Amino acid sequence: MNNGDPIHGTVQAVSCSAAHTFGKPNQAGIRLLAGLGVEGDAHAGVTVKHRSRVAQDPAQPNLRQVHLIHAELHDELQAQGFHVAAGEMGENVTTRGIDLLGLPRGTRLYLGPEAVVEVTGLRNPCSQLDRFQPGLMAAVLGRDEQGRLIRKAGIMGIVLAGGEVRPGDAIRAEWPPEPHEPLERV
Repeated sequence: MNNGDPIHGTVQAVSCSAAHTFGKPNQAGIRLLAGLGVEGDAHAGVTVKHRSRVAQDPAQPNLRQVHLIHAELHDELQAQGFHVAAGEMGENVTTRGIDLLGLPRGTRLYLGPEAVVEVTGLRNPCSQLDRFQPGLMAAVLGRDEQGRLIRKAGIMGIVLAGGEVRPGDAIRAEWPPEPHEPLERV
């Protein structure tokens, strides 16, 4: 557990796609818009934009405005023989140096000089991963010692404060006040 000290990391890559594509091309920079998400990204908006969520209820709030994946997952997958690079699993921000999956709900991520993203939950991996590379979905799922499912395909968040985010930018994570709530799928 964190003792309240900020956690630091870096932005490795940023990605955006105006279309509902599985992967997102890397960019020199992206602009986060408060309450909306990534400017120009298909998933930006006040209400949910992920197709499966829209089918359930198009009026539900968009808790999935920004998708972040830790580059350490890419390293792990490459060691298993998968060929995965930043943006190819649909993330907007690829990070390094922060245990994204270990953050509690409500953690604030300060990205670059201005942007702030509040962590809302875990990305729920879907079958599109296997269409990208067979076996990839199973590789981003695991079980803990109690047999509970572990989702490793990144986290989701909402934009509290907008701003430019570029590769090389610093990331500072500040945990919310206790009691901490573990991340669940959103």
